[in-house]
Amino acid sequence: MSLEEAEILKERALIFLKNAEYLIEQGYNDIGAFNMEQYCQLMVKYKLLLNVGAYPRTHSLTALLEELSKISTRVADFLRDGGNVIYVTKIEDAYIGSGYLARRYGAVEVNEMLRFVKGVCRDVIEGI
Repeated sequence: MSLEEAEILKERALIFLKNAEYLIEQGYNDIGAFNMEQYCQLMVKYKLLLNVGAYPRTHSLTALLEELSKISTRVADFLRDGGNVIYVTKIEDAYIGSGYLARRYGAVEVNEMLRFVKGVCRDVIEGI
């Protein structure tokens, strides 16, 4: 692990979040959802890289968070909350649904996902 690699992941993650906000404002909800998922995925990988020195080679946000929960009671508690798990899996599904399936994300749905990502999810992940 290099600190440079970790910082690149963090930088890209933050750009994905800003891009998600912009895309959703413009009405591009599907791609905005994808960008939110990328933000979460890269931030968890960043935290794993900093704290463990490596991360699993997976795109599963759930698997990545479960790995992070092994070193963080904050993440473990977060994953025990059923409401959080539902949001996490919804965001994780956006990786495939928005990129490869004929799945459309509505404004209410994607704004609620963004609220969760910017609030709860960001606080938990960035707070480690």
